[in-house]
Amino acid sequence: MAASLSFKRSDSIAESMPEALKQSRYQMKRCFARYVSKGKRLMKNQQLMEELEKSMDDKVEKNKLMEGLLGYIIFSTQEAVVLPPFVAFAVRPHPGIWEYIKVNSDDLSVDGITAADYLKFKELIFDEKWAKDDNALEIDFGAFDLSTPHLTLPSSIGNGTQFLARFLSSKLNESSDSMKPLLDYLLALNYRGENLMINSTLNTVNKLQTALLLAEVFVSGLAKNTPFQKFEERFEEWGLEKGWGDTAERVKDTLNCLSEVLQAPDPVNLEKFFSRVPAVFNIVIFSIHGYFGQADVLGLPDTGGQVVYILDQVRAIEEELLLRIKQQGLSVKPQILVVTRLIPESQGTKCNVELEPILDTKHSHILRVPFKTETGVLKYWVSRFDIYPYLERYAQDASEKILDHLEGKPDLIIGNYTDGNLVASLMASKLGITQGTIAHALEKTKYEDSDIKWKELDQKYHFSCQFTADMIAMNSADFIITSTYQEIAGSKDRPGQYESHYAFTLPGLSRFVAGINVFNPKFNIASPGADQSVYFPHTQKQKRLTNFHPAIEELLYSQVENDEHIGYLTDSKKPIIFSMARLDTVKNISGLTEWYGKNKRLRELANLVVVAGLLDTSKSKDREEINEIQKMHSLIEKYKLKGHFRWIAAQTDRYRNGELYRCIADSRGVFVQPALYEAFGLTVIEAMNCGLPTFATNQGGPAEIIIDGVSGFHINPNNGEEASNKIADFFEKCKADSSYWHKYSTAGLVRIYESYTWKIYANKALNMGSIYSFWKQLNKEEKQAKQRYIQMFYSLHFRNLVRMMQSSSAVASQQESTMQQQIVKVNRQAQRQPPPQRQHSGKALQTCTKDNKRKKILTVPCCNANRKAESRIQRFGFLSIFVGFWSFGRVWEAFGMIDILFKSKLKSKSLSSVKISAASRRLLCLGEITGNWAFPTTLKKACMVGVLFRGHRGRVKSSIPHHA
Repeated sequence: MAASLSFKRSDSIAESMPEALKQSRYQMKRCFARYVSKGKRLMKNQQLMEELEKSMDDKVEKNKLMEGLLGYIIFSTQEAVVLPPFVAFAVRPHPGIWEYIKVNSDDLSVDGITAADYLKFKELIFDEKWAKDDNALEIDFGAFDLSTPHLTLPSSIGNGTQFLARFLSSKLNESSDSMKPLLDYLLALNYRGENLMINSTLNTVNKLQTALLLAEVFVSGLAKNTPFQKFEERFEEWGLEKGWGDTAERVKDTLNCLSEVLQAPDPVNLEKFFSRVPAVFNIVIFSIHGYFGQADVLGLPDTGGQVVYILDQVRAIEEELLLRIKQQGLSVKPQILVVTRLIPESQGTKCNVELEPILDTKHSHILRVPFKTETGVLKYWVSRFDIYPYLERYAQDASEKILDHLEGKPDLIIGNYTDGNLVASLMASKLGITQGTIAHALEKTKYEDSDIKWKELDQKYHFSCQFTADMIAMNSADFIITSTYQEIAGSKDRPGQYESHYAFTLPGLSRFVAGINVFNPKFNIASPGADQSVYFPHTQKQKRLTNFHPAIEELLYSQVENDEHIGYLTDSKKPIIFSMARLDTVKNISGLTEWYGKNKRLRELANLVVVAGLLDTSKSKDREEINEIQKMHSLIEKYKLKGHFRWIAAQTDRYRNGELYRCIADSRGVFVQPALYEAFGLTVIEAMNCGLPTFATNQGGPAEIIIDGVSGFHINPNNGEEASNKIADFFEKCKADSSYWHKYSTAGLVRIYESYTWKIYANKALNMGSIYSFWKQLNKEEKQAKQRYIQMFYSLHFRNLVRMMQSSSAVASQQESTMQQQIVKVNRQAQRQPPPQRQHSGKALQTCTKDNKRKKILTVPCCNANRKAESRIQRFGFLSIFVGFWSFGRVWEAFGMIDILFKSKLKSKSLSSVKISAASRRLLCLGEITGNWAFPTTLKKACMVGVLFRGHRGRVKSSIPHHA
């Protein structure tokens, strides 16, 4: 197939494609005619491939073309812009490498075009005026990186620290003066004004080398474990200060390392030396949105895995910091501050506490700083999508608090997610501090075409602010930490999250012709681990949490079905296939269940246990989860899984979950991660930490974690038969060879200990802080020029976007206030009208509430003559409220009225000729007033606020929620 063809980076598609088109001219004319037949449009890869195949009748010719250069080019195309007679292709032959070409469908002529030209071509579909504007805002961050060394091989992306060590080794070896920047860096080292390693008497490289030689000879004559304090005074005579080590052996090793660097720099010694330099003591970590806390916060809005990641990260970094400081022979107390938002109305959590010690640490705290406006402190939670108007003021307030708490500047700032990264950028720029960023998730890649269609989404998500803030933070950062290669540069078929920010456009706003280059050495892969105090091997019997065993036994093997588990296991001696994930389409738990149900051989060999989501659709508010719950129940019935299968509701106690993994390992089971795509795969790390042989998706991060056939197994989530047979083969081999299971259990642990622990992560992160600080100093002129460009972009563009966001929010707030006043007025008018005098049998209009119970919310007396008109009036009034709720994003209230959408419509007639109740009159009046305000030119009958009508015998009360 085309996918198997290789393509050298030096080849130009624009030069190679004309000849390939000429060889299949007839078929290509037909293909391009199909491409342009539907007018201007944006085509994705799958559409391009389908149209190409449909244009060819001869199977032999089709296979020949698909396996040739043309097939490869189309296969490598991520998208194409069709503007008859032209088709422009965005081709990605390798990760991080893009080429743009334009083909004329009339004569099949081919031209290479720039990224900027391609983006303009793309904009012509969505905003022709903007695309043709010669003065449209173009952003080119790449113009400031021309002298920055870049990696060249896609396989080397993410190895920024190693590449930088090689480059610096070469740079320091250029001439006799090239070591001066390193000397200046060492002279600047201090802790609260006290010199470290060397003092100002060693102001030349020659003096430094002489001092190193004397000191090295001296410590060679000492016992290895001699404390530094015993010879500290002697070192001071040579201009050497503390920080070299805690013992004579450690001091000698560090002295020798620097001597080697000064004599003939090499990457290994340079990287080793920077890991010894006492440069980082105080660290600030920003994580602003959501509820950041240590208990009772997971599951609250915008609060999830990022909180767990940072708390584990802090513990690991502090532990590594304390070890390094001890080995450096210092008595410094490091401080780590996790800076987040203080929320006065904190939903019963500690998010309203300003300073909170982090558990299992000695010197780390959560520092909470509130959002402030001109009217005071913002008391309530704010969505991460609505946070931007508060961030600049927040950065200023947080900086003051941080400087006060640390009694000085931090040595390193790390941001998290868009908001934390932006605030980190503002503070680092102001104080001149080394800055790292962690994206966790880049929203642009979550929503297809969210850049080109930003206007459609901006009212709800404010992507104009978010994407711009992401670009500011990425380009401001000295280094970027990622969890996997795929996060940066994707895979052979799929661009990475960062890669998708190389060239993109927000029509009518800004065109990023060079956003972020994934070959920049600022990118580093530092994969997180699992907390090894929670997730440890099942063989460590002395650490096992046996107090959980009765509950786990009940969870896995009881024959009872309830709200927590469905299904049962008839044969408890069989090994268990185990999976744990959210219950959504991408996690593919229902897919795994179906694979198991279809594979009779696998069902005979093992039981299946899954921990995922809720079991009852009535308890879920998530549409996708509801669909998956229904699917799971249908699969259980379809394949008669009871007796072989156990479905357990989501478990939140991670200590019990850790022991659950180990109990599965006791059964000689396996862990399966069947996701259609997984960005990282923390559950894979957890399972392997506990000694479970693991089968994981080959789509995403797990493909990097597991070496297929060595430390686990890759499975194709799009081929369930193949995947289930692979698992069945494993169990059959285990039956034949009792050591086979242990082989993969042990190999998984070896893989984890080699690459996926928090200790490795912390070591990498602190090394980055040291080496990038030196790189920042060495490269300060270029860095300063780019920073000025970013500051101008922030001040002139981003601030304007925030003002626009504030303005629209202020208008909405004012209109909302006006609406509530109008509603109160309508209520009062309706109450003054006398109730109908005639008494007739009434019929209650009913609606649904959240708990799916039906309640009477409006009872209106209806006479026979007016019953039909009355009913229609009421229905139309409620319909207008429903539409209003929906249009203003109040989806939950809208669905509360879903069962009163009717087939009948209010026909045009004079209301004066129909006698209606006060309640119906008020309902219509409210719909009219609010509808005319909400949709003055389109929908005249819509209402924004959540007004629930409750009444009896014509008396109606209204309840307006405070948050409406």
